[in-house]
Amino acid sequence: MTANPTACLLIIGNEVLSGRTRDANLQFLATRLGEIGIPMREARVIPDVEDTIIATVNECRARFTHVFTTGGIGPTHDDITSECVAKAFGVPWEVHEETRAIMAADYARRDPPVEMNAARLRMATLPRGAVPIRCGETTAPGFSMENVHVMAGVPRIMRSMFEALAPGLAGGQPIRSHTVHADYVYEGQIAEGLAAIQAQYPALDLGSYPYYRGKGGGVALVAKGTDGAAVEAAAAACLALLARFGEAREGEPAPE
Repeated sequence: MTANPTACLLIIGNEVLSGRTRDANLQFLATRLGEIGIPMREARVIPDVEDTIIATVNECRARFTHVFTTGGIGPTHDDITSECVAKAFGVPWEVHEETRAIMAADYARRDPPVEMNAARLRMATLPRGAVPIRCGETTAPGFSMENVHVMAGVPRIMRSMFEALAPGLAGGQPIRSHTVHADYVYEGQIAEGLAAIQAQYPALDLGSYPYYRGKGGGVALVAKGTDGAAVEAAAAACLALLARFGEAREGEPAPE
């Protein structure tokens, strides 16, 4: 079986590192990429620092099938992701005329009209050779440079850009997942048994996730992988393991 392609996410922005903004994109992207068979293998949060962005993009695009970035493609001085990607690829950062025309027409239609000023022109300035990612939320695009896909940080815009991009991504086998849980059962009780199940299914990812509810808690066990039959078998083994110590149930624990 051919190995699935892999993905890395670079979350770019001082505001995330400072705690000013809470990232809302990682979970969405990891879930959607898994659905199309491109498991996310790494995610990093990096600052709006030119040398860091360039070095990280170049490192990750050599290691992963796809690199996705979020943040730093707006109109202000600290939105430097686009020009940094141009430098990472060694190409000019220049006005993309088709994009400029689309954005200018959009701004002119508004009531009142919006000026296509120098700040907004930055959002129409792309690395030479970039393929714009156009979506329904904005006429200011993201873009792809080879295996690097640059998207907005605003969650609703990022999601729209990703859905526009997704049909063109060559994926692999979808990642299957099956969760079981038990209240008042704890990781220390099931650790040895879970290790034995993992050894039996080395190609799967088996995760153990404790939770706390009111006066007590429990543990959820999750089997993930591309082999659906193996996932189901491992989940059944996890359910039987939990049942040795408490009342085991299918699915996620009830929300707090």
